Amino acid sequence: MKAILSVIGQDKIGIIAQVSNLLAKKEINILDVSQTIMEKEFVMMMSLEIPQNADFQSLTESFNKLGKELEVEINLRNSKIYEAMHTLD
Repeated sequence: MKAILSVIGQDKIGIIAQVSNLLAKKEINILDVSQTIMEKEFVMMMSLEIPQNADFQSLTESFNKLGKELEVEINLRNSKIYEAMHTLD
């Protein structure tokens, strides 16, 4: 399953490292990544390949917990939601 992960919050050292570390622990492959600093806000989007047998709710909870620790907002969404948004007429 493909998914989109977004991270938004105040920039600080280690955000990418800790997010990437959690992805590796969950055996999630990063397909693409985009990151920028807007004003003082860190903004990152990742396209991910999640194992078919993964528990999406458990993954969401893990990223929510990491977001609280890093004091950033982390959202994990099924990529089909984004695809549907772009196909609406």
